[in-house]
Formats: sequence, structure tokens, C-alpha cells
Amino acid sequence: MNNKHNGWRVPAILAAVLAVAPLTMPVNIANEIVVMAIFAMAANLIIGVAGLYSFGHATFFGVGAYMGGYVLAQFQTSTLTTLLISIVAGALSATIIGAIVIRRAGFYFMMLTFAFNQMAFYVVLTWSNVTGGEDGMGGISRTPLGIPGLGALNLDDRQVFYALCALVFLASYYILNRVKRSALGLVLESAKDNPRRTASIGYSVYRAQITAFAISGAFAGLAGALYALLYRFVPVDTISLAMSGNVLFMIVIGGLSSMVGPLIGAAVFVWLQGLFSLMWARWALLFGLFIVLVVFTMPNGLVGAFEKLRAFLIQRKGDRQ
Repeated sequence: MNNKHNGWRVPAILAAVLAVAPLTMPVNIANEIVVMAIFAMAANLIIGVAGLYSFGHATFFGVGAYMGGYVLAQFQTSTLTTLLISIVAGALSATIIGAIVIRRAGFYFMMLTFAFNQMAFYVVLTWSNVTGGEDGMGGISRTPLGIPGLGALNLDDRQVFYALCALVFLASYYILNRVKRSALGLVLESAKDNPRRTASIGYSVYRAQITAFAISGAFAGLAGALYALLYRFVPVDTISLAMSGNVLFMIVIGGLSSMVGPLIGAAVFVWLQGLFSLMWARWALLFGLFIVLVVFTMPNGLVGAFEKLRAFLIQRKGDRQ
């Protein structure tokens, strides 16, 4: 009973935080945090769980955004169909690229993910008659979401759209957390520490890693489609190396050890980005200094720092008793 209770405690807290968030900040900012948190959780499956440091995860985020934006702009597909198409596109692109890059390790793996991201960015930039090139892809509208028994929900209402994104986030957290705790997640974590030993006891490291790549790409594509729906526009930066760097920053800030970390990292990243840009035109310098501070003082991110503080307080309480 206790394990079951503990298993639902974090999702319940997350649901409460998501419900309160639009009351404490502009709903569009809260929505962006939720969407970027889905993207960061997807990337964390590869980076934090599998130990594969991808420098090009914006490829799958961008594929989902452009694919979702294209089918909406050209065919006015339903919201559910759009999200499913983006999920499949993200998973397929991640499977194809993963089948190539996973065959290399360490520095070479990172450079290959970097190279594929750069190639994807160049394709988007030059295929301007479809993607809009430097101007981005416009003409995107939110189609009503039909729910049996409730009718069609108007997603043009910012609160309704935020509720949809929040529900998608909770579902994504549940699934990705289950994957992390599953046999696949255990194999990935074992391979992160010692791939040769993991392979020697009968597990296919390559198959586990490519499966994780496909799952991660699917959720990154989902986040990309929600991003396109949020702003009704897909800028070329969506698939740029800068976006790949941003999601890495979110994971570093929040922490790699938990799927809660990416949510915290996304919230801090989006909030500080807005704050620093108001304070100084060269806000990127301030943000860089903040990242350096986090790396040197909190190597396990904000989640790790909180866990250390909690352990310290429990120890102090025990000593007093």
C-alpha cells in the first residue's frame, strides 16, 4: 500500500502544480513551460537514463513541429490526428538516425547527433516552399478537439489549450517514468555504466538503445506539434542547434536523475530567459553565468540539491531525537 501511495504522490503533486501555474503567471508562459518540459523529459530518456549525450535532439522536436504544422496548414487535420502524425514522424526520424549514430560511442556519437541536426536545419532552411525557410511556417490554426460526451472543445481558448497540454504532460510523465523503471530502463542504465558486461549477460544493448531513441523521438515530436499549436507558427529556430542546447540546459538545471527534473529545469529556463532579457540586452551572458553556477555548485541539478537538503534535514531531526 505504501509503495502504491508513493507511486501516485508525485503525479498528484505535479497535477496540483499544473493547476495552480496559470494563476501565478501568464497562461502562455505556463503553456510554454509544459510543452518544453515534455521535450526535456523525452531528451532525458536518452541523456539521463541511457547516458547517450545527444547534441541534436531538436531534430525530432523540429520534425514534429513542422510535420504537425504542415498537415494543419494544408489539410486542416483534427488535433488528435495532428499529434499522432507528429509522434510517428518523430519516432521514425529518431529510429533512422539512431540506427546510425548508436553504432558510435562517446565523442563520435555526440558529433554525429550534432551533424544530423545541422543537416536537418539546412533542409528546413532551403526547402522554403514547404517550410517557409528563414521566415518560418505560418498559416497554422487550432482545430476543435472532439471528445465523446463533451462535444468539441475550442482550443482557441488559451485556458482550454493549456488544460490539454497539461493532460498530455501528465500522460507523458507517467509513460516515460514507467519506461525508466521498466526492464528496458534497467538495461539502459546498466549499459550506461558498463555496456560490455550488459551485453555479456545476454541483453542486446543496441536494441535497447534504439528502442529508447524511438520512444524519445516520439515524445519530442509530440512536444514539437504542441509547440506549433501553441504559437500557430513554426520558426526555423525550432530545429536549430540552439534548441538542442536549450533542452540540454533544462536537463542540467533540473537534474538527470528524475523525470521531475526536466519540468523544474524547463520552468527555470523559461522564467529566467524572460527575466534576464528584461534586465539586460545581453541576457545570454547572465544566463551563461547561471549555468556555470549550477554546474559547479549543483552537479546533480536542482532536484539533486533538494534531495541533499532533505537528507540533511532528516539527519538533523534524527540527531535531535
